[in-house]
Amino acid sequence: MTDVTVTPVRGRAATTAFIRLPRALYRDDPHWVAPLEHELRACLDPGRNPFHATGTAQLFLARRGTTPLGRIAAHIDPRFQQRHQESTGHIGFFECTDDPAVAGALFAAADRWLAARGADRVLGPLSFTTNDECGLLVDGFDRPPTVQMPHNPPYYADLFTACGFTKAKDLHTFTGPVPADGETPAVIRRAAQRALTDPAVRIRPLDPRRYDADLAAVRRVYNEAWAENYASVPFTDAEFRHAGRRLKPLLVPELLQIAEVGGEPAGFTLWLPDANQALAAARGRLTTYGLPLGLVRAARARRRINRTRASTSGVTKEHRGRGLMAALFCRAQQAAARLGYTENEFSWILEDNRDAARHARAMGAVHTRTHRLYHRPLGPAPATAS
Repeated sequence: MTDVTVTPVRGRAATTAFIRLPRALYRDDPHWVAPLEHELRACLDPGRNPFHATGTAQLFLARRGTTPLGRIAAHIDPRFQQRHQESTGHIGFFECTDDPAVAGALFAAADRWLAARGADRVLGPLSFTTNDECGLLVDGFDRPPTVQMPHNPPYYADLFTACGFTKAKDLHTFTGPVPADGETPAVIRRAAQRALTDPAVRIRPLDPRRYDADLAAVRRVYNEAWAENYASVPFTDAEFRHAGRRLKPLLVPELLQIAEVGGEPAGFTLWLPDANQALAAARGRLTTYGLPLGLVRAARARRRINRTRASTSGVTKEHRGRGLMAALFCRAQQAAARLGYTENEFSWILEDNRDAARHARAMGAVHTRTHRLYHRPLGPAPATAS
């Protein structure tokens, strides 16, 4: 690795190099959607992303000479360590040329930084938590990613395994049609009836007049429903408000359905219009030399969005088994059909979450993609990475 140098990212110029590095790597990839630069910059900025109030992170760039060839973030999340009783550190934002030496140098730099902070295991990619983008695409490279889902070249999996990483957990994506009439399959309708005929149950969309209160209710359900999920961490108030502000331009009230039992929040499902169909036209920048070229392209492309992503759903443990999720999916799909969407993606679902996978399949969706979380004990990379 003597010809590869890895340095910590310091200052705006190095951060810009970190953000823009993927452009060259994905130049010939027809499915890659460039993230908006201002959003990624805000995500990485300790002053603007509430993750950094509890977590600690360091970005690294790998170069040969002056040419950036790879990047990685190493980060520690005390909430993860406390909840899962592990001294685990994380990596994320990984991008790299097809070169095991460069990947090995990046992983080694992250190892050293994490070990110095007491970690004995590495898990990733997480950017920065399971509440954000996570997982490495290992199957399903034939379609573009949906909003907030990662995409990467097939060789990334080889780089991880060559450097001693093994599978920790797979995350599955299911894709299915949204019928023009919005009708769900009979098995879902039957399950939904148990909830919809219960006088204590109310299924309703987000109320824009009480946006903050409804999002606070969703946060409570989410943190409870996901508490036992693999690698999960709870949303803090600040993080959820931050996420709410970021998602507000995407949120369609009818696509965020909330279940109440006795007037108390008990479940929800959030389907997002696939903004990636519009963002692809912006090419990562809404303005160029002060001109709103990307914004104009994205606005035109937005009219062609025909896909949604069921990005997160949950029912509190107390109210599972009474048909709430089926009822939520019925209402969300009916709304999606009325709004003209023709396809929906359920992503992501843990490989061992049989209930969620069963619901997705019952909705007519099939397994289309797999993302993988990798882990390894902290230590030097094996000889194959040099």
